[in-house]
Amino acid sequence: MRPHRAPAATRTAVLAVAALALLSGCGAAGGLKSAGDAPSAVEPKSLWPDLPPASAAPYDYGEGETAQIPGIRVTGGDVRRLDPVAVAQAGLKAKTDRDSGLDELPDGTVRQIEACRTAPDDCPVLPPYYRDLTGDGRDELVLGIRMPDRQLAVRVYMPDGGGLTRIMSTYDAVISVELAGRDLIMRAPSVIPGYEYRTAWSWDDRQRAMLPTRDEILRTPEHRKGPWPKRTPTSPATGEPTGTPTGPATPTPSADTTTNPGPSTPSDSPAGTR
Repeated sequence: MRPHRAPAATRTAVLAVAALALLSGCGAAGGLKSAGDAPSAVEPKSLWPDLPPASAAPYDYGEGETAQIPGIRVTGGDVRRLDPVAVAQAGLKAKTDRDSGLDELPDGTVRQIEACRTAPDDCPVLPPYYRDLTGDGRDELVLGIRMPDRQLAVRVYMPDGGGLTRIMSTYDAVISVELAGRDLIMRAPSVIPGYEYRTAWSWDDRQRAMLPTRDEILRTPEHRKGPWPKRTPTSPATGEPTGTPTGPATPTPSADTTTNPGPSTPSDSPAGTR
């Protein structure tokens, strides 16, 4: 039902009465008072305008880099059916559209990912999260991969024409990783005590990738602590996670290693948890 709107004549009369009451109240006790003159707007001033513009980026931040993940099919565009370990393993063979180096993992981490089926306790792939980050009505797959020195690789995958495309790949020594609306926010420690970096990655339609749209340094709230995720306990009989998973994903191998049709999970929760 559309909301009811008063006739135009009625609205005009109400506005006139309100305006009269406002004018008559000025200067009376409890009435409106001036806050003083508003500060004048100052236009930006260009410094050293004769400097030539930069011809190339000073360093490669990994922004805008994408990759098709070979051998992964996304049935019905539903990334929840994918096995995160199979995605991580297939991603080791992916060719990026340009080479920033930020999609590369240390040799030891690569060996651990390749051995996730036989040595699940050492698997560095964390439980996946799901969220529609592109605004197309379908969830993306968000993966975290443990790296040495308490660093974390964060990767986002988008269902794309029946296949899977990696639309974000970066790593850092993170304090926390958060999903806020359609943004993925990474917090990292600063060399300044009591401060941290916060980078928000957002989908960009023109680039068809996640870009670091906001990068700032902030004071660290005293209550915030960033415990490193612990390993997921698994059942010896089934290999499935038991309790609330807080560490590497250890899905049970199946004949079709690209799918994992387990119970559905909320879009902003790790697989298998509530």
